[in-house]
Amino acid sequence: MKVFVTGASGFIGSAVVRELISAGHQVIGLARSEKSEKIVSDLGAEVLTGSLDDLDSLKQGASQADGVIHAGFNHDFMKDGNSTFLDSAETDKNAINAIGEVLLGTNKPIVVTAGMLGLPIINGVVTEESLAQHSPRTSEATALALAEKSVNASVIRLAPSVHDKGDYGFIPFIISLARKNGISAYPNEGKNQWCAVHRLDAAKAFRLAVEKANKGALYNVNGDKGIELKSIATLIGEVLGLPVKSVSGDELAKHFEWLTHFVGMNCPATNLKTQEQLNWKPTHIGLLDDLKQNYF
Repeated sequence: MKVFVTGASGFIGSAVVRELISAGHQVIGLARSEKSEKIVSDLGAEVLTGSLDDLDSLKQGASQADGVIHAGFNHDFMKDGNSTFLDSAETDKNAINAIGEVLLGTNKPIVVTAGMLGLPIINGVVTEESLAQHSPRTSEATALALAEKSVNASVIRLAPSVHDKGDYGFIPFIISLARKNGISAYPNEGKNQWCAVHRLDAAKAFRLAVEKANKGALYNVNGDKGIELKSIATLIGEVLGLPVKSVSGDELAKHFEWLTHFVGMNCPATNLKTQEQLNWKPTHIGLLDDLKQNYF
């Protein structure tokens, strides 16, 4: 099949493109700059110039493809000292709806990317039955609303850490804060947990999701069930030779900056239903081993 991929040049999207092409699919990759265009082209995909703000380009890509993987999201959360996360979330919502307009009545699948942080805990873990409530990022809710309108939409919920060489997400930022502040910090008691997934395992899940096209499905994509934030901080401190310290209140906000809202969340997760529905199983190394090998 021919698959339109947003975020095709990014850390996750580029792995998705490789996974699709290696499985025999054709790919149209959205690219917003010459640098991104080269990355997408070098991966072996057809380039479509545009951005998440350019709704016409999104509609064009969706109309030319047999399915869509929406892996793009603006992760530049700060501008002039102010948070732009809500703006990114609104752009994301508009992009999903624009693609949905094209897919309505076609049965072409769209797989939308969402996250697991902030989902309700059920019997100690986030499960596929945990539904997003009052989240400022409405990717999942937007996709499910499309599914109710008969768009063939499903959702990949990514662990808060999608790790591999080249990661520029939460964990590298935590490492940079440790270097900057001279301590490897963790929030409060550090007992809250984050699940994690290797980028290549995530890419395979995206491919399987678009192939199976299960309307309304919610997939939990994680390898590590849960790692305490204190354990992550301890490893960072050991490698960098820095003291490991609990921070709370004003000190927590000062140290973690824009990440403060996220770093205290608890997100252990299971994915038994996802493994069964997609015939998917994570096989790559876990977060802590990846940190030791590739992050310093």
